[in-house]
Amino acid sequence: MRINEIFYSLQGEGHFVGTPSVFIRFSGCNLQCPFCDTAHQEGTVMSEDDIVAHIKAYPARHVVLTGGEPALFVTESLCNKIHAAERFIAIETNGTKALPQGIDWVTLSPKDAFIAKANVVVKKCDELKVIFNGNEPESYDDITAKHRYLQPCDVGDSQQNALLVKKAIEYCLSHPQWKLSLQTHKILDIR
Repeated sequence: MRINEIFYSLQGEGHFVGTPSVFIRFSGCNLQCPFCDTAHQEGTVMSEDDIVAHIKAYPARHVVLTGGEPALFVTESLCNKIHAAERFIAIETNGTKALPQGIDWVTLSPKDAFIAKANVVVKKCDELKVIFNGNEPESYDDITAKHRYLQPCDVGDSQQNALLVKKAIEYCLSHPQWKLSLQTHKILDIR
Protein backbone atom coordinates (compact mmCIF):
# COMPACT_ATOMS: atom_id res chain seq x y z
CA MET A 1 0.00 0.00 0.00
CA ARG A 2 1.26 3.47 -0.81
CA ILE A 3 1.20 5.57 2.35
CA ASN A 4 1.57 9.33 2.14
CA GLU A 5 2.26 9.64 5.87
CA ILE A 6 1.50 8.22 9.29
CA PHE A 7 1.36 10.79 12.07
CA TYR A 8 0.00 11.39 15.56
CA SER A 9 -2.21 14.35 16.40
CA LEU A 10 -5.67 15.35 17.61
CA GLN A 11 -8.69 14.70 15.41
CA GLY A 12 -9.58 18.14 14.12
CA GLU A 13 -13.04 17.59 12.62
CA GLY A 14 -16.42 16.06 13.25
CA HIS A 15 -17.65 13.84 16.05
CA PHE A 16 -14.24 12.90 17.51
CA VAL A 17 -12.75 16.42 17.46
CA GLY A 18 -9.99 16.64 20.07
CA THR A 19 -9.41 12.88 20.23
CA PRO A 20 -5.73 11.80 20.15
CA SER A 21 -5.45 9.78 16.93
CA VAL A 22 -2.97 8.04 14.70
CA PHE A 23 -3.61 9.12 11.12
CA ILE A 24 -2.77 6.82 8.23
CA ARG A 25 -2.93 8.96 5.08
CA PHE A 26 -3.08 6.88 1.91
CA SER A 27 -1.71 8.23 -1.38
CA GLY A 28 -4.02 8.31 -4.35
CA CYS A 29 -7.62 9.24 -4.97
CA ASN A 30 -10.25 8.67 -7.63
CA LEU A 31 -11.31 12.35 -7.42
CA GLN A 32 -9.48 15.65 -7.81
CA CYS A 33 -11.16 18.09 -5.45
CA PRO A 34 -10.01 21.71 -5.79
CA PHE A 35 -9.47 22.07 -2.02
CA CYS A 36 -7.59 18.79 -1.39
CA ASP A 37 -4.56 19.04 0.90
CA THR A 38 -2.87 15.73 0.02
CA ALA A 39 0.08 15.33 -2.37
CA HIS A 40 -1.17 12.12 -4.02
CA GLN A 41 2.01 11.46 -5.96
CA GLU A 42 4.07 11.18 -2.75
CA GLY A 43 4.26 8.12 -0.58
CA THR A 44 6.10 5.08 0.64
CA VAL A 45 5.05 1.53 -0.17
CA MET A 46 4.35 -0.28 3.09
CA SER A 47 3.06 -3.70 3.99
CA GLU A 48 0.12 -4.16 6.34
CA ASP A 49 2.54 -5.34 9.04
CA ASP A 50 4.69 -2.21 8.54
CA ILE A 51 1.62 -0.01 8.94
CA VAL A 52 0.57 -1.75 12.14
CA ALA A 53 4.11 -1.51 13.55
CA HIS A 54 4.02 2.24 12.96
CA ILE A 55 0.69 2.76 14.70
CA LYS A 56 1.82 0.68 17.69
CA ALA A 57 4.53 3.29 18.31
CA TYR A 58 1.85 5.74 19.48
CA PRO A 59 -0.23 5.51 22.68
CA ALA A 60 -3.60 6.36 21.11
CA ARG A 61 -6.12 3.61 20.42
CA HIS A 62 -7.96 5.70 17.81
CA VAL A 63 -6.73 5.17 14.23
CA VAL A 64 -8.00 7.26 11.33
CA LEU A 65 -7.72 5.97 7.76
CA THR A 66 -7.69 8.98 5.46
CA GLY A 67 -6.27 10.09 2.17
CA GLY A 68 -6.64 10.62 -0.69
CA GLU A 69 -9.33 8.00 -0.76
CA PRO A 70 -8.52 5.16 1.65
CA ALA A 71 -11.35 2.95 0.34
CA LEU A 72 -9.25 2.36 -2.79
CA PHE A 73 -6.63 0.55 -0.69
CA VAL A 74 -7.91 -0.58 2.73
CA THR A 75 -8.51 -4.31 3.08
CA GLU A 76 -10.35 -6.44 5.59
CA SER A 77 -6.97 -8.01 6.35
CA LEU A 78 -5.49 -4.64 7.37
CA CYS A 79 -8.55 -3.94 9.53
CA ASN A 80 -8.14 -7.31 11.26
CA LYS A 81 -4.47 -6.58 11.99
CA ILE A 82 -5.27 -3.11 13.37
CA HIS A 83 -7.99 -4.63 15.58
CA ALA A 84 -5.53 -7.29 16.75
CA ALA A 85 -3.36 -4.37 17.91
CA GLU A 86 -6.39 -3.29 20.01
CA ARG A 87 -7.12 -0.15 18.02
CA PHE A 88 -10.41 1.50 17.00
CA ILE A 89 -10.66 2.14 13.23
CA ALA A 90 -12.28 5.23 11.77
CA ILE A 91 -12.28 5.99 8.05
CA GLU A 92 -12.79 9.26 6.20
CA THR A 93 -14.16 8.46 2.74
CA ASN A 94 -15.77 10.20 -0.21
CA GLY A 95 -18.14 7.24 -0.41
CA THR A 96 -17.59 6.39 -4.07
CA LYS A 97 -16.18 2.93 -3.29
CA ALA A 98 -17.55 0.15 -1.09
CA LEU A 99 -15.81 -0.30 2.25
CA PRO A 100 -14.30 -3.53 3.59
CA GLN A 101 -15.59 -5.23 6.73
CA GLY A 102 -13.99 -4.19 10.00
CA ILE A 103 -14.38 -0.41 10.03
CA ASP A 104 -15.65 0.81 13.42
CA TRP A 105 -16.63 4.37 12.43
CA VAL A 106 -17.41 5.74 8.97
CA THR A 107 -17.15 9.45 8.20
CA LEU A 108 -18.70 9.98 4.79
CA SER A 109 -17.77 13.22 3.04
CA PRO A 110 -19.41 13.18 -0.40
CA LYS A 111 -17.80 15.33 -3.08
CA ASP A 112 -20.54 15.13 -5.72
CA ALA A 113 -21.21 18.87 -5.29
CA PHE A 114 -17.66 19.57 -6.53
CA ILE A 115 -16.83 16.70 -8.89
CA ALA A 116 -19.02 15.34 -11.68
CA LYS A 117 -19.61 11.59 -11.52
CA ALA A 118 -18.53 11.36 -7.86
CA ASN A 119 -21.45 9.01 -7.27
CA VAL A 120 -21.87 7.99 -3.65
CA VAL A 121 -22.32 4.24 -3.13
CA VAL A 122 -21.92 4.23 0.66
CA LYS A 123 -25.43 4.85 1.96
CA LYS A 124 -24.91 4.25 5.69
CA CYS A 125 -22.38 5.99 7.91
CA ASP A 126 -21.79 7.15 11.45
CA GLU A 127 -21.26 10.74 10.43
CA LEU A 128 -22.04 12.59 7.24
CA LYS A 129 -19.69 15.54 6.77
CA VAL A 130 -20.66 17.86 3.93
CA ILE A 131 -18.18 20.49 2.75
CA PHE A 132 -20.05 23.79 2.59
CA ASN A 133 -19.11 26.23 -0.18
CA GLY A 134 -21.90 28.76 0.43
CA ASN A 135 -24.49 27.09 -1.77
CA GLU A 136 -27.51 25.24 -0.43
CA PRO A 137 -26.10 21.78 0.40
CA GLU A 138 -27.88 18.68 -0.76
CA SER A 139 -30.04 17.06 1.90
CA TYR A 140 -28.60 13.56 1.38
CA ASP A 141 -31.89 12.11 2.61
CA ASP A 142 -30.92 8.81 0.96
CA ILE A 143 -27.98 8.42 3.37
CA THR A 144 -28.51 7.01 6.86
CA ALA A 145 -26.26 8.86 9.31
CA LYS A 146 -26.19 9.10 13.10
CA HIS A 147 -24.69 12.60 12.87
CA ARG A 148 -24.77 15.26 10.14
CA TYR A 149 -22.06 17.91 9.98
CA LEU A 150 -21.70 20.95 7.78
CA GLN A 151 -18.07 22.02 7.39
CA PRO A 152 -17.19 25.37 5.81
CA CYS A 153 -14.75 24.92 2.94
CA ASP A 154 -11.30 26.43 3.49
CA VAL A 155 -10.79 28.43 0.30
CA GLY A 156 -7.46 29.94 1.39
CA ASP A 157 -8.83 33.48 1.85
CA SER A 158 -9.54 34.61 5.43
CA GLN A 159 -12.37 36.99 4.50
CA GLN A 160 -14.10 34.42 2.31
CA ASN A 161 -13.56 31.73 4.96
CA ALA A 162 -15.20 33.97 7.60
CA LEU A 163 -18.19 34.51 5.31
CA LEU A 164 -18.53 30.76 4.70
CA VAL A 165 -18.44 30.09 8.47
CA LYS A 166 -21.15 32.71 9.02
CA LYS A 167 -23.34 31.22 6.27
CA ALA A 168 -22.77 27.68 7.62
CA ILE A 169 -23.86 28.80 11.10
CA GLU A 170 -26.98 30.37 9.63
CA TYR A 171 -27.74 27.18 7.70
CA CYS A 172 -27.34 25.00 10.81
CA LEU A 173 -29.62 27.29 12.80
CA SER A 174 -32.25 27.01 10.07
CA HIS A 175 -31.72 23.25 9.63
CA PRO A 176 -31.07 21.86 13.14
CA GLN A 177 -30.46 18.32 11.92
CA TRP A 178 -27.02 19.67 10.89
CA LYS A 179 -24.19 20.50 13.29
CA LEU A 180 -21.29 22.82 12.53
CA SER A 181 -17.86 21.23 12.11
CA LEU A 182 -14.81 23.46 12.02
CA GLN A 183 -11.31 22.37 11.06
CA THR A 184 -9.92 22.93 14.55
CA HIS A 185 -6.52 21.53 13.62
CA LYS A 186 -6.10 24.52 11.29
CA ILE A 187 -7.34 26.93 13.96
CA LEU A 188 -4.87 25.42 16.46
CA ASP A 189 -2.09 25.16 13.84
CA ILE A 190 -1.48 21.46 14.42
CA ARG A 191 -1.38 18.61 11.93
